[in-house]
Amino acid sequence: MARELTALIERRGKPGMIVSDNGTELTSNEILRWCSEHRVAWHYIAPGKPMQNGFVESFNGRMRDELLNETMFRNLAHARVVIAAWAADYNTERPHSALDYQTPADYARALTTTIARPAARDDNSARRAIAQPAPIGVNTNRAQVAAG
Repeated sequence: MARELTALIERRGKPGMIVSDNGTELTSNEILRWCSEHRVAWHYIAPGKPMQNGFVESFNGRMRDELLNETMFRNLAHARVVIAAWAADYNTERPHSALDYQTPADYARALTTTIARPAARDDNSARRAIAQPAPIGVNTNRAQVAAG
């Protein structure tokens, strides 16, 4: 897991935080050491609360329904080929409603371009927000939520 995370950082850059469940592969001393060495925060969702990581749960369900439940893998090499083909289709061919009906690859390209492109602005203007603000009425101050 640590090797794969390091490879992802090399390809995509370092995240501010990783959110995961409490699986043994994600709570090991090696992962804790990796977080410390790479200065990446790790947040574990509450046990029994998979919707705290809803995007991952949605993906896992789709992969299970469309691929894992439907495929009899002959061996590890066959599994790698079939899973890679499914992932390529999922990421480059299928539009996703959560991404405004873009493929994940197109969305990532557009996001990277938006971040990299210097905005035409004067020195007193703020940069455009990449993420949408929280809906009105949603409390984003976690300290108040925990204390309240």
